[in-house]
Amino acid sequence: MTKGGIIGVDVGGTFTDLVMLDPDMGGIRLAKTATTLENQAYGVLNAIAEAGADPRAVDLIVHGTTTTTNAVLERKLAKTGLITTAGFRDILELGRRTRPQAYGMKGVFRPIIPRDLRLEVPERMDASGAVVTPLDEDAVRAAVERLLELGCEALVIHFLHAYANPDHERRTAEIAAEFWPNGYITMGHDLLSETREFERGVTAAVNASVQPILEVYIARLRNELADKGYAGDVLVMNGNGGMVSSRMVSSAAAKTVMSGPASGVMAAAYTGRRAGEENLLTYDMGGTSTDVALIRGGNPPVSNEIEIEYAMPIHVPMVDVRTVGAGGGSIAFVNAAGLLEVGPESAGAKPGPICYGRGGTRPTISDANLLLGRLDPGRLNSVEGGITRETVEDIFLRELGEPLGVDAIAAAEAVIRMANAKMAGAIRMVSLSLGADPRDFALFAFGGAGPLHAAALARELGVPRVLIPARPGITNALGCVVADLRHDFVQTVNTPVDLIDIDHLHDIFEQQVRAGTDALARERISIREIQKEFSVEMQFKGQSHVVRVPLENGTPSREELRSRFEKEYWTRFKVELADITAVVVNLNCSVIGKRDPVDLSGLIDPAGRAAEAVPVGTRTVTFDGTAYKTPIYRRETLPADVRLQGPALIEQLDCTTLVPPGDRVEGATDGNLIIHIGA
Repeated sequence: MTKGGIIGVDVGGTFTDLVMLDPDMGGIRLAKTATTLENQAYGVLNAIAEAGADPRAVDLIVHGTTTTTNAVLERKLAKTGLITTAGFRDILELGRRTRPQAYGMKGVFRPIIPRDLRLEVPERMDASGAVVTPLDEDAVRAAVERLLELGCEALVIHFLHAYANPDHERRTAEIAAEFWPNGYITMGHDLLSETREFERGVTAAVNASVQPILEVYIARLRNELADKGYAGDVLVMNGNGGMVSSRMVSSAAAKTVMSGPASGVMAAAYTGRRAGEENLLTYDMGGTSTDVALIRGGNPPVSNEIEIEYAMPIHVPMVDVRTVGAGGGSIAFVNAAGLLEVGPESAGAKPGPICYGRGGTRPTISDANLLLGRLDPGRLNSVEGGITRETVEDIFLRELGEPLGVDAIAAAEAVIRMANAKMAGAIRMVSLSLGADPRDFALFAFGGAGPLHAAALARELGVPRVLIPARPGITNALGCVVADLRHDFVQTVNTPVDLIDIDHLHDIFEQQVRAGTDALARERISIREIQKEFSVEMQFKGQSHVVRVPLENGTPSREELRSRFEKEYWTRFKVELADITAVVVNLNCSVIGKRDPVDLSGLIDPAGRAAEAVPVGTRTVTFDGTAYKTPIYRRETLPADVRLQGPALIEQLDCTTLVPPGDRVEGATDGNLIIHIGA
């Protein structure tokens, strides 16, 4: 068990958040600093310094990062070459039968690896793994030398049916290693052993192209921390909601995509289980974007089908999070047709919203909340001064109000309504697409801006209550602290249920468990138990999509596979296809190293709570065109069993919670708040 402090730090697009649990001192320290986009390591060190933490007294640091996500989305990638089966160099560009825009022939797509860096060699396996064309080793050597001449730093080896027989990929990697000056060689089957060469190839290309970037960043961070006296390991959050040692993370760099959003979902699941709310719609609104996910029975869903942007599928297991471009810094504007739009462009950390005083001049969601009285201009984090409310109002009137024919306040309300509509749409998408009714869930609102909008979204969706955690603005950092170690494995079998070799299926699961257990042992992190989760991905013959089917163990019978799939299919689509053959496509296994539980009751110091709720002031807040004199409370001083009627503003270090008129808020477990909608 860890004896010293544990630090969880999450780097977002705008802020870097930190939470430190110190068992020896029985305290919790928090920090929120501006993200240093030029080098995220500096923001991490700044947050540690602001929290007053001594790295020499810290046992473990867990880090959620956006390094790989941003590199892919911004195409700031290492120069990468591809060696593939003759005739298939364009598979990364051809993709699937889709278009960037649903209507019209417009849109731009840039493949991860340009065509001149994609080279072919003679080789071919068939779908059963039998050799059709032997590997031309001389052609491999020539291709490797050519890619080095072109300045490639990383290499992808991606052959057509390597999931069935990886011998050619392995031999090509051996040959490449004779020439390649570093270890940045990715074999497609090694990262993802499944069919669908497009998805497997893109995943491998993403991994190789971000591998050098992630390794340089992690090495820099480890060195900076070591210089400050930190002697422990740095664990990095993966997109699957688990953690992996920084010593191992770069070998499967693609798995860190969606690291930040995944940590927030893990914190939500952990908090919800402690609060008795196991069915949650998570809603994380930060400065740049909003992430939503669905949690059933306390377990976040993990999917192999994540596409982070058009034609960019990353088919490694990741928490199923959907993202929309609506955050506190999202820019509002009137388009050429005279219609109001919000996002996806963001003001980011610099220059940021107008009210931050860093040079921002374009209206944002945060500025709209300020004008409506929902934010205190004196309490905005990182504000550098020089900006008055009147300045923001003048810009809203000029940029939005006059083109729309309304005043500045009405324009600000329109911005909030538009943003709420986009976020509600994302929540509907993640719930209804999974066969869930939002009314059967509680909304878990976090992020720096989430609690400001949560009650309005819940009313829009028909959700009866909102759970606001004790520290909404640092929930992602908290997720780093409470998450477990986790390794996921996928193996394609692509065989009808009636023909599958059930003993071979059991053997594959056993091999996956053994690989996961070995990986946990290499990480040298204390765990209290190992859990194993099994599932299969199945489809009816002739279909292109798959359905994930959970299993109780790694030794299912043929009849169990069939019945469980038909049940899941009915739950999802309300359709029975009894006369069509069911096919087992992929076998999935997750090996989870459970860490010691974390006590969240101290996130708000009990010693600071007052006997009754007393406002620290009032502010005029506008709701649906009506101004209300609204009491303001400090969350740290509220009684544990507080009950308040809206309207109310509840302020704290990391966020502001808005309780609209007609709603009621009450205290709950671990310092959480529950807003009852229309109570």
